[in-house]
Amino acid sequence: MKYLTKQKICAQSLSIKQSHPNCGGLCTFEGIVRNHHNGKSVKKMEYQAYEVMAEKELSSLIAYIQNKWPMCNVDLIHRIGNLEIGDVAVAIAVWAPHRKEAFQACEATIDRLKKTVPIWKKEFYTDGNNDWVICTHQSE
Repeated sequence: MKYLTKQKICAQSLSIKQSHPNCGGLCTFEGIVRNHHNGKSVKKMEYQAYEVMAEKELSSLIAYIQNKWPMCNVDLIHRIGNLEIGDVAVAIAVWAPHRKEAFQACEATIDRLKKTVPIWKKEFYTDGNNDWVICTHQSE
């Protein structure tokens, strides 16, 4: 399965492409490019990845989540390349028998993705400067 794309994405496309009749909960997450970060006005963003390794890590991430929540089914897609404000950078869909597991597994998926997958983001600011953003998210 391919998890990286240069095409526009949305969580709805993930949630409708699969059916899991044993699941009563579906949790989706979309990470969207916003117009600010740390007090700076952002005009666009670029995502780069070591694609072969990122695909492998994303596959391992899904296996990890499904091992931790065995009743869950997980799908995700991450965009690479140039993104504008409002574009979806990552979409995740988690099906589970109940809502609690769906929410937990979805949150764990995005948290672990930010920590382990070799995808980097560069922000371009309205003042003409740009900077690579380091993820300092510490949950899980």
